Amino acid sequence: GDTSPLFENIMIKIKKTSDINADSVKCIVYGGAGTGKTRFCATAPRPIIISAESGLLSLSDVNVDYIEIKSSKELDAAYRMLKDSDDYDTICLDSLSEIAEVLIEELKPNYKDPRQAYGALASSMMPMLRRFRDIQGKHTIFTAKMVVVQDEESGKVTQEIMMPGRLLGHQLPYMVDELFHLKVDRKGKAMLQTAPDRTSFAKDRSGALLPLEEPDFTAIINKIMDKRKKLA
Repeated sequence: GDTSPLFENIMIKIKKTSDINADSVKCIVYGGAGTGKTRFCATAPRPIIISAESGLLSLSDVNVDYIEIKSSKELDAAYRMLKDSDDYDTICLDSLSEIAEVLIEELKPNYKDPRQAYGALASSMMPMLRRFRDIQGKHTIFTAKMVVVQDEESGKVTQEIMMPGRLLGHQLPYMVDELFHLKVDRKGKAMLQTAPDRTSFAKDRSGALLPLEEPDFTAIINKIMDKRKKLA
């Protein structure tokens, strides 16, 4: 056998996948303009919103703390401030589309070819988002804008997460167990789609939610946590 130092004294700890973020819910919510993504954040328990959108006018009638970020350094500082904070139960990044636009403008001057900047955006932004997702004991909501995409060959129209460059939009859905599409029905009522349909993707790994849910994050957390307790 090999007795090199590489193989000595290594302790392997067996962990349970069910313990990963078992005390919190992590989700992405995407939707068109005016569907109520920011308002959905305000329904979370003790939320704070990290925003690259100045003003958050849609919440002017709701009292929610927020941090406005204008650079990757400010986003990192917000993470370091909030990861151990006892003042908030939910961290909302609203919206990833806007935050990514801020970061891409920061990156572009470093590259002659803009396409390289978009690649660098994905490789720098995804680890930061995972850090927010993996904060223990805190719920995380990532909101994103929606874009309507038409396939050139089939003509099929789909509604997808809107992000600068192609990479980020494709990587984001794999980052969380809960991916919701926030849409407004014909009567103007906002609903959360939690399962895929013909035109848009959504998923609920918890198995606790109906295909359509009221956009109340506290109620959704309670449903998911109740299911986890029953399975435990």
